[in-house]
Amino acid sequence: MCAPDIPPLSFQESRRLFIKAMLMAGSWPILGRIRFPGNRGSNGGRGDPSDIVFKYRTISVDHFPELQEDVDKLRRGGRLSRNATFRGYIDKLRFQLPENFKRAKSLIILATLTPSMEADFHYRGKVHRITIPPQYYDDGITLADLIRIVRTNIVKDPGAQIEYAKGIHLKLSAVRSGLGRYGRNNLCFVDGFGTFLTLYAFLTDRVFAEDHWGPLGMLEACRECSICYGICPTNAIVRENFVIDAGKCISLYNEIDGEFPPWIRPGMHNSLMGCMKCQSGCPENEKVAQPAGRLEDVTEVETAAILDGKSDEELLASLKRKLRGFSGSSSPEAYPIFTRNLNVLIR
Repeated sequence: MCAPDIPPLSFQESRRLFIKAMLMAGSWPILGRIRFPGNRGSNGGRGDPSDIVFKYRTISVDHFPELQEDVDKLRRGGRLSRNATFRGYIDKLRFQLPENFKRAKSLIILATLTPSMEADFHYRGKVHRITIPPQYYDDGITLADLIRIVRTNIVKDPGAQIEYAKGIHLKLSAVRSGLGRYGRNNLCFVDGFGTFLTLYAFLTDRVFAEDHWGPLGMLEACRECSICYGICPTNAIVRENFVIDAGKCISLYNEIDGEFPPWIRPGMHNSLMGCMKCQSGCPENEKVAQPAGRLEDVTEVETAAILDGKSDEELLASLKRKLRGFSGSSSPEAYPIFTRNLNVLIR
């Protein structure tokens, strides 16, 4: 009997672990557009909100030891930041088959087009347009949607077992499969998507005719370009190689609670969470005809309450709806991060 497709771990919880781990450092990928019945919500940045644009590649799980060696080699060479928060994210990740699916044969790496979003915050008679980068809001794609894509369009076998792959390095998997290539900013670029994407991985017992395994690929345009190196506000991007100093990256600090280090000055912040400097200034991203989506406006009263750290159930519900599940508005526990981040952007 085929094991259930839906894993017990919350999809959003597992997905956020993948997002945090993204700081870790041939032929064209396959492109698809799947239409599902029903509405995912308005202003999704995709045009018709029921469309999911995706690309994928497949590799054999026999390459897991090589993938793990890629990571271990960086660690042995001292090329990974020793920042405790960063290491807390990536040290948990390993390329190994789960105990309940040792007979898996293939890894499917999937990229979905995910635009950045903008929201207008009204405060003291002014409108502040603020960016929410990809992956920091709920794009409406569910695990059931992704499973349907994988089963119907990739595996094409109703009896095959499919499991959501947790705890692996997604960017490395995408690059090794040829789905994407590393940029100088250590982000994964996918043709036609740029860096406006979300990565997922699935294990299956299906053996594919083609194994897309290949060498680590660097974006050719980055070899002679150093724009992101020059515009990174904290000098996290290094000129010598494509592994950034994650301990200097703003994203590492504005995702967690606490005060910002003194060397992160207020003017360096540019997004409600994460950082878009190296992405918004990248010539390769300018080629992607994917304008930012628009979220609902946040009113004067709501903005003032956020800045002052005041909240109630009604406000949290309104913000969660308007900002489409932006992580800082999703719970009272995350709200202080929202307050802190918004203050440095507005005040």
